[in-house]
Amino acid sequence: MLLQLVREVSRRQIAQRARQHTAAGTFPADLFALLAELDLLGLPFAPADGGGGHPTSVVCDVLVELSRSFVAVGLGMSVHLLATAVVAGHARPSLRADVLPRLIAGELLASCALPPPTATSEAVRAERDGDVYVLDGRQASVTHAGQADCYVLFCATAGDPPERPTPLFVPADAGGLECLQGTTGAPTGVVVCRDLRVPVAHRLGDADDGHDIAEDVFAVHRLGVAACAVGLSRAALHPAVVAVRSGWGDAAARPVAARVAGLAATVEAADALVQRAAAARDTGRRASTVAAMAMDVATATAARVAEAAVRIDARAGSVSPHPLARYRREAGILQQLEHDRDAALLGIAQDIVGDVEDER
Repeated sequence: MLLQLVREVSRRQIAQRARQHTAAGTFPADLFALLAELDLLGLPFAPADGGGGHPTSVVCDVLVELSRSFVAVGLGMSVHLLATAVVAGHARPSLRADVLPRLIAGELLASCALPPPTATSEAVRAERDGDVYVLDGRQASVTHAGQADCYVLFCATAGDPPERPTPLFVPADAGGLECLQGTTGAPTGVVVCRDLRVPVAHRLGDADDGHDIAEDVFAVHRLGVAACAVGLSRAALHPAVVAVRSGWGDAAARPVAARVAGLAATVEAADALVQRAAAARDTGRRASTVAAMAMDVATATAARVAEAAVRIDARAGSVSPHPLARYRREAGILQQLEHDRDAALLGIAQDIVGDVEDER
């Protein structure tokens, strides 16, 4: 029933407004308000906290359905859930009690700035001064920067290695926080901190928890992006299927039909990886490797299907009502959301091959 509701709302309301927001280059604040109205922004969280208590597999299915109509909404919801999960799992009791109910209800829209994989000039640095952290620096590729009401920022603290960042909860109206939005229609922007003071009480987790929290954040982020990519793939595949169906009686259409069948198989394979990673999280198993695999495969599949749909539609000689150019552009954006693909692939390789030195 939940998925049927999401499917109907997505197709009847979100798809229509997606065209309007894309054409105007505006942020879909009304659509996030709609998600809040439908109680979708608290899906995975405990009922005791006001959430729906749904498993990761169901959350991924919802992200797929939303992204079939508008990737920006699916991605935005995924990032909101990610930031909310960090607060739910690691905030101090007073901060958690104050913020978590509003995040789950959708009164606050949250963003999570992923920690840079290595120390860079782009990292936000935090230096402790008594009961506050003083933040300076900038971080790029932050989803709905300038539109979120609060951020989870991973900061490099003085004397700590870059592998152990410190996550902090930062309200958007904090003095010293500035957001630079990306190009029109882009889902990400830049967060700039200048002498930004954040209470130590806003630290998420203990002083030594940053690495573990960051690792889990990367896994959940990659799984969310993968689910959005599957949704986009399904959206792009549909007009290709329609084009083939219209010429099915023509023998010349058979090779194109075979190509579409191959594309459909890759979409199902990507979806299976997403569900496998979701099942791992739901059963308490380590999901970072399969989540990285899912993101790599699903985003590549979305790009491949979107490009093929454009060519098949052109070959069919029809004027498709579907936003094929937008699908192709959004597929490219999803691929860029992996901060360091080489590092992700190296992590997969290390998990598969193991540490050769240890075996020796």
